[in-house]
Amino acid sequence: MTLTIILIASLLCFSAFFSGSETALTATSRARMRSLEQKGSAAATSVIKLTEDKERLIGAILLGNNLVNILASALATSLFASLFPGGAGVAIATAVMTILVLVFAEVLPKTAAIAGPESFAMVVSRPMSVLVRIFAPVTAVVQFIVRNTLKAFGLDVSNQPVLSAHEELKGAIDLHHEEGSMEKEARDIIRGALELDDIEVEEIMIHRKNIEMLDIDTDNREIIEAVLQSKHTRIPLYKDEPDNIIGVLHAKDLLRALWANENAPDRIDMQALAMEPYFVPETTTLQEQLDAFKANQQHFALIVDEYGALQGLVTLEDILEEIVGEIEDEYDAPVVGVRKQPDGSVTVDGTVTIRDLNRMMDWRLPDEEAVTIAGLVIHEGRCIPDVGQVFSFFGYRFEVLKKRRNQVTSLKIVPVEA
Repeated sequence: MTLTIILIASLLCFSAFFSGSETALTATSRARMRSLEQKGSAAATSVIKLTEDKERLIGAILLGNNLVNILASALATSLFASLFPGGAGVAIATAVMTILVLVFAEVLPKTAAIAGPESFAMVVSRPMSVLVRIFAPVTAVVQFIVRNTLKAFGLDVSNQPVLSAHEELKGAIDLHHEEGSMEKEARDIIRGALELDDIEVEEIMIHRKNIEMLDIDTDNREIIEAVLQSKHTRIPLYKDEPDNIIGVLHAKDLLRALWANENAPDRIDMQALAMEPYFVPETTTLQEQLDAFKANQQHFALIVDEYGALQGLVTLEDILEEIVGEIEDEYDAPVVGVRKQPDGSVTVDGTVTIRDLNRMMDWRLPDEEAVTIAGLVIHEGRCIPDVGQVFSFFGYRFEVLKKRRNQVTSLKIVPVEA
């Protein structure tokens, strides 16, 4: 009887080992393990190798756990049946083993593993690696049976889709922010860098109606005066019509030309002085455009649609602002368009982009179908709304305050209480 009790206790210890290992190895951070591996930790290397094939790892853990639990239960049943004949022993063995397995082989080790998954995982990684290799033939057979059984029911798990690395990082960042361990500013910067591949230049461009441009046929003195009054250093030049951009005039080049020509505006050839315009399609992603700016040593690009018509422009600063937020210099006007009201509502200009509003207010309005907040209301409302119309979607109430012709120019947004 003493030997049986020792065997049961030993098997419960093995069960606790398997349960804790399962929790630790599935909860541990591979990024943290990779960092420790680079610092020379052999245990971290072992953890990484183990978690590369999680299906085989979980199969080995479940096989070992079930094996020791069933064996411990069988021994306990035999022990209590001999002590309490007449059928009572089976019931007592069931009750005792349920309590022992639940407390000491499941809850206790898993709680310990959750408290420190990385350190726990590194402790169990080497013995678990040996057990995984020992159980490999059996787990391979189990995997084969499971996959083919599921395939018979129309479920193929061999090529199941998984989250991309970017999506995993975004989820982790949002989780840390919600838990209070990451500031909003840090979260926005990291998310902004990760989302460059998901945003097209048309979503952040300065619209063509807001571009400062000059007619090349204008008198040189008037062009110089306009450049001096502008807060921008690069001004597009057009000929005959605004769509026909023939160059981009840089204020620094104009200053050099004035100096070289002894401040005589009429002696300057504006067309020769202007840089060649750089056109990009509106479907270019911010990451592609950032790479192109670096490769071409450009800071300024004109956006055209599929027909070659001018849609707007984007600068290197615009892309960087998607990562770090607004970069204001001494010539920038303060950010306008979003005004918080005392009653908790927000008054927003229709031209404010959804991304800027989300970033400023820490909201999650979708920006897949529209760029501006007015565009979102028109898209979701399936109409051009009138002043006073109210819409409710995505957990917010939108009221149209102002409208100019078919353009919604001002809205009142109120978060709807859940």
